[in-house]
Amino acid sequence: MTDLEQNSMDNENVSMKAAMESVHEVQVGDIVKGEVLALEDKQVIVGIEGAGVEGVVPAKELSTLPVEDINEEVKVGDILDLVVISSIGKDKENGSYLLSKRRLDAKKVWEDIEKEFQAGNIIEAPVTSSVKGGLVVDVGVRGFVPASMIDDHFVDDFSAYTGKTLKFKIVEIEPSENRLILSHKAVVEAEKSEKKKEILADLYEGQVIKGQVARLTDFGAFVDLGGIDGLVHVSEISHSHVAKPADVLSVGDEVEVQVLSVDPEKERISLSIKANLPGPWTDIEEKAAPGSVLEGTVKRLTSFGAFVEIFPGVEGLVHISQISHKHIATPHEVLHEGDQVQVKVLEVHPEDHRVALSIKALEEKPEEAKAEPVEEESYELPEENTGFTMGDILGDALKDDSENQE
Repeated sequence: MTDLEQNSMDNENVSMKAAMESVHEVQVGDIVKGEVLALEDKQVIVGIEGAGVEGVVPAKELSTLPVEDINEEVKVGDILDLVVISSIGKDKENGSYLLSKRRLDAKKVWEDIEKEFQAGNIIEAPVTSSVKGGLVVDVGVRGFVPASMIDDHFVDDFSAYTGKTLKFKIVEIEPSENRLILSHKAVVEAEKSEKKKEILADLYEGQVIKGQVARLTDFGAFVDLGGIDGLVHVSEISHSHVAKPADVLSVGDEVEVQVLSVDPEKERISLSIKANLPGPWTDIEEKAAPGSVLEGTVKRLTSFGAFVEIFPGVEGLVHISQISHKHIATPHEVLHEGDQVQVKVLEVHPEDHRVALSIKALEEKPEEAKAEPVEEESYELPEENTGFTMGDILGDALKDDSENQE
């Protein structure tokens, strides 16, 4: 044998030895690389690198997501990272193995989710379906949202969330049991809390803003200011009397409100609708000019006269001496609360919210009518502040007494 032939044989032996040493035995649980050799209907055939054997990857083991078409997932020549599930060959030398890409991907997903959980991060994922107890979410692995953690309000129809991509807080994670509990409610509450802080920081007394009526109660209306509710007390809805908020407002109404006060610590906001509305006494000199004749409603009767509402929120006083040309001891003799009467405006004092009215000025004076003195003690000041002075209340009575003394 020549030296050349000997060298060639030695090289072949070295190559064969190297090739034999490079081939390793495949064990269940090994992570291997596989080259896609062929695509079949329900599986992928791969060659396991360094093992000299083939493996099979079923369609359901290709991805953590459902696989409808294998051709959309892989193609011949692709190199895949796989984990060995089991041996399906008759012997180790020529047998093949059952492999999974999905389980390897899922392992990495669990590791990533664990990191997000430890960091307290919020994750996003699509809702794939709704079940009796909540929502099923795909985060690379199956996540579950219990019904009580779906939203910050009661949810009757879970199906409305299917197909939506939502933000979630990781509540519980247990990879060994494939257990992943998520909460969308926690995210919603945190976002609302942050929004409330921003709104409260920007609000100030006297500010005029727009909002939407969110709820109605017997004592007022709650108005949504874009993330936090403020209360319009029933007394701040209108300048005229409002028995119940529902009488003048409806849920969903757009309203303009003025901020009365803000308490950031208690997250309380007091609002007023009527503060932005023209007051009942606005332009009263034009609406009730001296000499004008108006129709009104008798609201209250006292010993010294009758208070007549001539506009919503505007009452004028008809002194007892201006009720009738005939002498009357009390207004109750000719008037009743709720009566509709015509009155003539005598005086207007907008700054004092005071209007003097007369009923008898619109009636023809009987010829035989004579002024009769009225005892001063028959008059009394009203309990509340009416805007009228003692002189206004006693009116012509003092004048008549003075004339009689002369």
